[in-house]
Amino acid sequence: MKRRAGLSLAVLWPLLAGSVHADEQATRPAIKANRWQEDWSVLQNPALRTQPLDNLKYIPLSSADPFTYLSLGATLRERFEMNDASGFGVRDVKRDRYLIQRFQVHADLHLNQNWRVFTQLEDVRAYDKTTIGGADQNRVDLRLAFAEYVNAFSSGTLKVRLGRQDFAFDLQRFISSRDGPNVRQSFDALWADWETSNWRFIGITSQPVQYQDERHFDDKSNSDARFHLVRVERLVGGKNELSAYYGVYERSAAHYLDADGDETRHLFDARLGGAARGFDWDIEAMLQRGSVGSKDIRAWAGGSRTGYTFDSLAWKPRVGLQLDIASGDRKAGDGSVGTFNPLFPNGYYFSLAGYTGYSNLIHVKPSITVKPIDRLSVQTAIGLLWRQTTDDAVYTQPNLPVAATAGQGDRWTGAYAQLRTDYVFSPNLTGAVEAVHYDVGQTLRDAGGDDSNYLGVELKFSW
Repeated sequence: MKRRAGLSLAVLWPLLAGSVHADEQATRPAIKANRWQEDWSVLQNPALRTQPLDNLKYIPLSSADPFTYLSLGATLRERFEMNDASGFGVRDVKRDRYLIQRFQVHADLHLNQNWRVFTQLEDVRAYDKTTIGGADQNRVDLRLAFAEYVNAFSSGTLKVRLGRQDFAFDLQRFISSRDGPNVRQSFDALWADWETSNWRFIGITSQPVQYQDERHFDDKSNSDARFHLVRVERLVGGKNELSAYYGVYERSAAHYLDADGDETRHLFDARLGGAARGFDWDIEAMLQRGSVGSKDIRAWAGGSRTGYTFDSLAWKPRVGLQLDIASGDRKAGDGSVGTFNPLFPNGYYFSLAGYTGYSNLIHVKPSITVKPIDRLSVQTAIGLLWRQTTDDAVYTQPNLPVAATAGQGDRWTGAYAQLRTDYVFSPNLTGAVEAVHYDVGQTLRDAGGDDSNYLGVELKFSW
């Protein structure tokens, strides 16, 4: 966010309206998954108020300062899901059909050019779902409430946020706002960052929010978990991004197949992402050290997504390859824990079906994505999975071990086919359909698992 010019825009708008009007659609803010990242101050220009209820997207609160205003908004996501065998049916959860709904309303109050307060309420429900977990339902509660200070100096821009907020990094493999499941992940946190044209430095201290659904407004900071991070980002070769961070994840009374006790993980992560000449890439690796109870942690993981887009061909096909690997615990009782902790995964990195967790796995996924028309994207993919070690279990999302798989069978876990379509009806309305078929390996069959089918049909309206 850059410092605005000193001359009042209320004076400039009449002079600029003629030239801006011709490109009004291009200059309106885009709806984002994180609604707090939107900036509706451009609606100071009357020529850009072309949509219904734009008078509520920019409500001026001061005739002297056009940057003192209130912006209102809402998001409604409806998704029908069908799952033949959640968790491969090992936990006796067989065919399930249900509707999950996420409704959020927010208010973005800008006190001036530097200060604002953002608040978001949510009502999240799961209708007719057989088993309701912590990420499925959260009826009428406070999701976000933070104060933010932003100031641009000649050498860079300072941003500070304090309160309940969300944050996500990179492809959200390990740190995400968890947009896949019904209940997103928030943190009670202090965030600070310093940005220049090529550098960004971030510091976070936080506690994840503990979601409860016993009564309204009962969510609270999880006193049993803490997450802190320092991160640096650097733009290289234009828009390519190189980043690294050191983090600390702490949890009381953690439980793993080969360890119990208080958990402290030191995280070392590095990533390179970018695109050039039709190629795109995103490569990330993380080391984890620390302890669970009396046992040492020795865990690691890596992931990559690469692809090439044929822009000159019809439908602009993109051929992609995703590779992932995460460590498992190689020997029970040896005084160390090798199971990788995926921390705060997004829930859709592999697929929405939830069959694959980012622990003790080797994952190979070739894919083809085409765009038959401008607003339609269609992806087909095949995923092949093995365990990194047979001494540890097969894991489902987020990192749940499948019973009777640790130390049993061979490495082969199974294969899945995925078909996903996304369509943009308008800037405010999107739709998606995802279908997944998972063919389990013999290890899962011996543990009582079945082949699984998932279907999700989603509509999302944002205002």
